[in-house]
Formats: sequence, structure tokens, C-alpha cells
Amino acid sequence: MTHQSLLIVNARIVNEDRITEGDVFVRDGRIEQVGFGLTGAKADRVIDARGRHLLPGMIDDQVHFREPGLTHKGDIATESAAAVAGGITSFMDMPNTIPNATTRTALADKYLLAAGRARANYAFWLGGANDNIEEIRALRPEQACGVKVFMGASTGNMLVDDPVTLDRIFADSPLLIATHCEDSSLIRENEHRLRERYGDDVPVSAHPQIRSEESCWRSSSLAIELARRHDARLHVLHLTTAREMVLFTPGPLAGKRITAEVCVHHLCLDDTRYQDLGNLIKCNPAIKTAADRAALLAAVGEDRIDVIATDHAPHALREKEQHYLRAPSGLPLVQHALPLLLEHHHDGSLSLETIVRKTSHAVADLFGIADRGYVREGYWADLVLVNLDHSTEVRGDEVLYKVAWSPFEGMTLRSSIQMTLVNGVPVWEGGGLTGEIAGRRLECNAAR
Repeated sequence: MTHQSLLIVNARIVNEDRITEGDVFVRDGRIEQVGFGLTGAKADRVIDARGRHLLPGMIDDQVHFREPGLTHKGDIATESAAAVAGGITSFMDMPNTIPNATTRTALADKYLLAAGRARANYAFWLGGANDNIEEIRALRPEQACGVKVFMGASTGNMLVDDPVTLDRIFADSPLLIATHCEDSSLIRENEHRLRERYGDDVPVSAHPQIRSEESCWRSSSLAIELARRHDARLHVLHLTTAREMVLFTPGPLAGKRITAEVCVHHLCLDDTRYQDLGNLIKCNPAIKTAADRAALLAAVGEDRIDVIATDHAPHALREKEQHYLRAPSGLPLVQHALPLLLEHHHDGSLSLETIVRKTSHAVADLFGIADRGYVREGYWADLVLVNLDHSTEVRGDEVLYKVAWSPFEGMTLRSSIQMTLVNGVPVWEGGGLTGEIAGRRLECNAAR
């Protein structure tokens, strides 16, 4: 990893709800100065960013990079490469790997796997299970970003469906709890009803009927009731319905004990796309109606939703080509995450300042990530240089995911990622990887 001093001049800096013209000087991986008219004499390299926007890198709190155990779908090296191409400088990987990361030993093993291989910064979730409450109780703040609880069907031992266990997790977790909220019993009933109608030929368009609005509502309502009962910190992941928005309070993140997240694909797609994309957009929770999508966008704008993430979850194309009932759920997203969000800026539905707040500032604040998520002096230089006037064509031969496909292939996005810096090191520049491996372990749950 090569550290050189950098001076970025004439940038439109998007930071802390303002856009200002200015310069940023980076040395030894950190932002040393933010100002205007900074001299380049002391910099090893000067980058003229005239006409472009400089953003703090996206911190993605929900990815599935598939390592260990599922590395035919992706691994830390391949998926972090795709992430930095998409403007993501830090990621938090989910625990449903093989083995499941439901012990502190498994977490430590994942950190060893990432060291020296991740192009972006990294942290890992401890998974809740029906039998690991003692592991959760013993968890220390520096060991994980939080505790992930699947309150809907998942893999392995990670569906927490025992009411007593759920109550104990919410009562005793020392860290923030993040939940996947879908009611498994209702999902099974819905699937049974549709199988009676279609047999084994249930169409993919029925996915949001099986993983229905009601299944989401029942589970998210339960999670919020548990959090309130125990005064637990709760973060509800990948919300998909207009109905659920009333469960969350609009306004600034500060002081909230219960927070909400939406994912990029749920802001970009609706159920009309099952017709042409089929299983490629099969995911859990399901992509729902255009009205739901509009409500999610509105909730972002009114600060009812606090964070935007990806839930990047790649599967091999041959797996997706199976019949709907057999095809796995999830889609690859990180490489085009920020450009997809910038489409909403071009459409006038989200401001640049809002996008930065939801993808960087709020994530850093929510998880207590030390010295990241802002363009501030003394902070690590996790930065993204964006050209809003240069388009990106999503092409299969340029996809960096190990699975080598994207549901957005053929789209032309109106913005492009010109450069991504991780800890002050250019890892993506001019449309390609630089070869630098600059990711570090995130310091989460830091005192502020």
C-alpha cells in the first residue's frame, strides 16, 4: 500500500448538508486540511477536481461477501473491488456465511480473512441464533459492529423464531441489534396457498405476495415492540413497504433508539420489473409496488429513514436460472450503488446532501465509527470523486463481481465514479482498479 500526500483542488465538496468549493489536503492517510486556495507545493500529487463533486465514501452497513464457505458466489477480495468501483469505502459483512458467524471465534476468523485482502474498510456482524445468547452477552464493542437477528427465514441456524430467545437478545445485547423483519409462518401460508393454485409453477411475480406487506408489518412491529420494552437500540434493515413507515419517527438521527434503513434496489425498482428481470431481482424482503417505492423515497427525504445500504447478495447465474421456487434470493449491487442513488439526484427526488447524509454521515454516527464518514480535518481520507456529467454504461464485461452479472446491465447511469480513496490511497481511478489494497478494520462503537 502506497501512501503519498495528495491535494485535491477546486472540488465541490458535499459535506454536512452543504456544498462548498474548496480543496482537501491528504497526508499519511488522513485529511490534514480542508480549505480554499491550499498550496500544492508540499503535495506529492495534485488532482484538479474542477467541475466534479467530492463526497465522503459510502459506508455500506449490509453486505454479503460470501466468505467463508460460499466463495463460488463471491469473496472479500472480489466484492470489495466491486465496492470501491461503486464509491463504497467501508462495508459491514453479514454473518450468514459457512460457518455462520455466531461466535466470537468465528468473528475473529473473518477479520483474519479480510486483513490484507479488502480494498475497502471492513467490520463484521455477529449473528443471533436460538442457542448463542451467552456469546451475545459476552460481546465487546470492538469485536463487532452489532448483532444481526433474522426474524424471517434464513440459512443454517440463524432464524431466531423462539420468543424467549428473542426477548433475551433484546434485553441483553450490549450492541445495536439489526433485524431482518419478515414473519416466517405467514410466508409459509402464502406459499402454500399459491402452490395450491399453481403447483410447482408459481411465477416470480408472486414473490411479493408470498413475502407480503403483512409479513413485513407483523415482524417489524414485533421488533419495535421488543426494542421499546427493553430500551434496546434497534436498526430495522431493508424496509420495503409504505405501511411500515408509520413505525418510524421523522427527524434527525441524534437521540433515536430505533432507526430505519432502505436499500438501493428498493428505491430503484418496483414489481413491474419482475416481467423482464425475473429471478435476477428476487430478493428478501421482496421488491414491492411503485407506491411502496415512492413512499420509501419520501421517507428518506423526511428523515424517517436514516440509512441507505445495498444488501449486496450475489448468486451464480446458474442458480438464478432455476425455477422461481428454487432460485436463491439476493442480487449483486455494490459496484453501481452510488451511481444508482445519484439517479435520484438527477431526477430531483433526492439532494446530494441527503444522499451523503444517508450513506456516510448517518452510518458513521449510528455505529460509532471512529474518524470516518465526513470530510473533516483529522479524519481518514475515505473519499469519492464523482462526475455528475459523465455517464456510466453498465456492461457485463466490466462487472467486477465474481458472479459476473448485474441486474442493471444495459442501463446508462448519468454519473460516474472518477476516483475512490480509501485511507488516502487511490484504489479506483479512471475506470479501473489501481491494484492498491488499502482497507483497514473499522473501529466501531467508539465513544464520541
